[in-house]
This record gives sequence, structure tokens and C-alpha cells, in this order.
Amino acid sequence: MKLLSLAFFTIVSTQAFALPVGSFDALKVASNKLNALDPNYDFDGIVKLSNCSGSIIRFAGMPDASKAIAMTNGHCLSSGMPDPGQVVSNQAVSRSMKVYNHSQKLVGINATKVLYSSMTNTDITLYELKETYKDLTAKGVDSFDFAGTHPGLATSIDIVSGYWDRGYRCNIDAFIFELREAGWTMKDSIRYSSTGCDTIGGTSGSPIIQTGTRTVVGINNTGNEDGKKCTMDNPCEVDEQGNIVVKPGASYGQQTYRVATCLTPDFRIDLTLPNCELYKQTR
Repeated sequence: MKLLSLAFFTIVSTQAFALPVGSFDALKVASNKLNALDPNYDFDGIVKLSNCSGSIIRFAGMPDASKAIAMTNGHCLSSGMPDPGQVVSNQAVSRSMKVYNHSQKLVGINATKVLYSSMTNTDITLYELKETYKDLTAKGVDSFDFAGTHPGLATSIDIVSGYWDRGYRCNIDAFIFELREAGWTMKDSIRYSSTGCDTIGGTSGSPIIQTGTRTVVGINNTGNEDGKKCTMDNPCEVDEQGNIVVKPGASYGQQTYRVATCLTPDFRIDLTLPNCELYKQTR
């Protein structure tokens, strides 16, 4: 996994990093040491983790009394990246985070359980929080809607990073049948258009939001750093016939709609459901 090799106060970088976690603990850095919040992006509900970004998401119909869910990447998991083929589910944790409210102030929150985490077919971690949606509302924090359907080609998207306090805007350029990086394989990945979403270290886990809405359609996770093929920091694209294409500098996100296929009527993630599309194998 590529870590940013920047000195702490060398804050701005234009180079994309695969599996881009940050090099410093963002929870210990005053926001005024980073970037002023860009008014072109909606930070309400955007999560700041020590090494990554995230968001507060809510499945349609979830009651206010439900424990809130924070979404980030699988490779942002506090216990370390899941191995290829590994799933972490219903595992107790204790992880502190911060989230922006509608006054653009950071509020402390606490994750108590990993509901689901994997880097196989996707790259996602869903944390259950100690706080309910009602608790967050009382603190001025709103959740993002969670899209249960596949996004469309050319959709305008915003990628909003709590780690860096900044946003990116571009379009969905393509859907990639298979994205390979080192030992990991991701399915139906989102490739961004060539300008606007040059994500950097620490943007991992940022929600992909349909522009002009509060609907999350994916999650930011990787990019090809220097043109190598299918190696760590250099994901490659593979089509249905097995042909491999390398796009130096391209950045990618992962589909999240599959989570909705695994929800029970009471909003639990049940990997045994017949139509569940999340990867299920555990080691």
C-alpha cells in the first residue's frame, strides 16, 4: 500500500496514489492546518478518520433510533487491510472518528462494530456507530442517502474528503469489468473522467456523490500511479475476454449498490440472502 511520503506541512499534492491512505493522523491536526472547506461541496455528514475519509450513510427507511453507519474503504480498516478473499463482519471495534455537521464543525463519533469489510470485488468497510441517527441529528449532522441502484455513465460526481477537507468534481467515464491490483480484484469499478478527480493520499473512503444531491453512488479507492501493470499502486483494467489495459494516472472508485442486495427488512446485512451480491467467503 502506498503511503504519502510528504512531510507534514507539505499538504498539497497533485499525484494520485493507489489505495491512498494518508501519512499523518488527521484527527490530531487542526482543520486550519489543512484546507478551508470549499463551499462548492457539501461536507455535512463527511467523516474524518485518522488515515482516510468516509461518510455517514443511511439506508432508505432506517428509523431515527437505528445505530448510524459510517462508510469508508476496506483498506482503511483499523486492524489492517483484509487479505484477498477475506471478509470481516460483525466484529467489535473501538475507533474514534470525527464528522462535519451542517455548521461545518467537527463532531466526535465512535465506531463500535465492523458490520462488513472486504477488498474482494469491492473495497468497503461499514462501521456501526455508538450514536444513533437521532443522536447525530441532535449534533447537527445529517446522513447521506444510499443509492441501491447502479449509477449511470457520464453522471456528474463529487468526491468529498474529510481527511483533506476538500472536494473533487468530474464525471463517471467508464465501468471497468475487472480491476486488478496486486492480489486484489474488484468488479464493475468506476473510472473517473481524466480531469477533475485526481485523488491523492487520504482521499480513500470518500463517498462518490451524485452532483447536486445527497445521494452516495460509490466510494473512492485507488488509481494508477506510474503506469505499471496490475501491481500495488498500479491497478490495471481487465475486460470480459481477459485483455489487460493500463491507464497511467487514471483514478477509480467502487460500486456500493451491492450492499442493498444484502439487507434484511430490519436493515441488517445478511450475507446468506439468496440475492446478496457482496463477497461472502471468510477465512
